[in-house]
Amino acid sequence: MYLPVASLALNLKAKLAITALLLTHATAWAETILITDTHHPIPTTQEVRTITLDLPATLEAELSTNLPADPSKAQAIVQQRLTPALSARLTQAHQDVADAWSMGVTRIPAVVVDRKYVIYGETDIQRALERIEQHRSLEP
Repeated sequence: MYLPVASLALNLKAKLAITALLLTHATAWAETILITDTHHPIPTTQEVRTITLDLPATLEAELSTNLPADPSKAQAIVQQRLTPALSARLTQAHQDVADAWSMGVTRIPAVVVDRKYVIYGETDIQRALERIEQHRSLEP
């Protein structure tokens, strides 16, 4: 089957337009953040930053599990457990909670886009993004 040259040019233009649309949609969100807790786990992709609000408490509980009553012994055990990796996770977990507060999130789960748009209660990230996109198209 042979296509006229004009058809090929139109086909190429259509492909370029579709590619541009897909690239625009893929980069339309500067940042997508899911805010939840361990009681409401929601599967995400690597592109979505997840803030687990009770993670600091969980990590601190792990750090203090089964400590002896003697303060000096307990301190020695905590120092052994507090590896650089755990310390970094704990610091990041506290920073994440501060970030959630600074965004004004009041309920979970919450999907926040560009630190400006939020959808509460939606457990499907893609559906939340579609709802935000619909809102943005109505009120740019």
